[in-house]
Amino acid sequence: MPDKQNMSFDTEMGLAPEEKTPHSQTESELLHYTPPKHLKWIGIGAGGVALAVVAIGVAGRIVAANTVQDWTAEQAVPVVKLVKTAGLKNGRALVLPGSVQAYNSAPIYAQVSGTVQKWFVDIGTPVKAGQLLAQIDPGVYKAALDQARGALARDMANLANAKQDLVRYQSLSAQNAISSQQLQTQQSTVNADAGLVEADRAAVDAANINLGYTKIVAPFDGVMTSRSVDIGNYVAVGNASATPLFTVSDQSKLRLYVRVPQGYSAQITAGATASFTVPDYPGRSFTATVMASSGAVDSASGSVLVQLLADNTERLLKPGSYAQVSFSLHSDALTAQLPASALTFRDGSTAVAVLGADNRVIIRPVQIARDNGQTVELAKGLKPSDRIIDNPPDSLSAGDAVHLAPAWHS
Repeated sequence: MPDKQNMSFDTEMGLAPEEKTPHSQTESELLHYTPPKHLKWIGIGAGGVALAVVAIGVAGRIVAANTVQDWTAEQAVPVVKLVKTAGLKNGRALVLPGSVQAYNSAPIYAQVSGTVQKWFVDIGTPVKAGQLLAQIDPGVYKAALDQARGALARDMANLANAKQDLVRYQSLSAQNAISSQQLQTQQSTVNADAGLVEADRAAVDAANINLGYTKIVAPFDGVMTSRSVDIGNYVAVGNASATPLFTVSDQSKLRLYVRVPQGYSAQITAGATASFTVPDYPGRSFTATVMASSGAVDSASGSVLVQLLADNTERLLKPGSYAQVSFSLHSDALTAQLPASALTFRDGSTAVAVLGADNRVIIRPVQIARDNGQTVELAKGLKPSDRIIDNPPDSLSAGDAVHLAPAWHS
């Protein structure tokens, strides 16, 4: 009968009692383990799955890293926008400030001292040449004229008596009744009296002129633009700081004075036309003709004074007005006006950044013809097809790739 030890071993080995080994089997045979079928293939499959999971994870990380790298590189490409130019054309307009002045303007001062009795014309009134503007008290000057006339009458009478005496002396001298010295003395008396008469006549003329100066009249046809005198005012001559009593301006034609920079002065010649505007009439343009140039450069401003003539038949323009005068200048080179923000400075020269066909930057040197402050006019360096970048960063170099900002539509 088998012992209990052998029965428990058989049970642990999963053998039925009827399958227990006979006592003839060795101990090594009893301890030998036979694995189940397909276990090897199951292990290989599990390892393959694990490798696949690892490979998928690594691939996902590589893709994510590449995506981040691409995004970072994309964000590093600057986004730019283009400027709007005023257009490329041959020639440009030179706009300069000007001063409008009356064709003739006369400040009128008193030429004799006295008290103003009355004035007749106020500001804004059209006047004719010789029209009475004011009257200074003429009493003193009438008296002076009367006195000069009296002196003239007296001296003319003395001259007449001296001439009669000279005739008598000449007769006596012919009879040797008087000496030649007496005759010469009488001749000198006649000459002296004649001189007094001439002086008296000059005094009468001067008194008459001064009396006429008590009437202040207009020197030419025009408009009264100022009046600084009133009844009872005392006016004195010879005062350099005195205010003019009246100002008369001929406004039928106007002069415009413009200071043209030396670089443009050769292109502005007599007979050329220009347009100008004044603040009084926004949106309206007037025409003027270049009459003359000073022909000299002012050393302080580096400009040449140019005079233009404008018709003012409608009496719309006013002397003393500020004007913006526009000259049309012809140039063989293409010019364009663009914002000053489009300029960049490279290697000590002025340039603009141009967007090429492949969205890569081209740095193009340019020459500024005129600086208007917020805008500049370029004399050369551009082509009609150029797309100019606004506010190019200093880090932008030739050949750099950029993105063009989308256009916004209102």
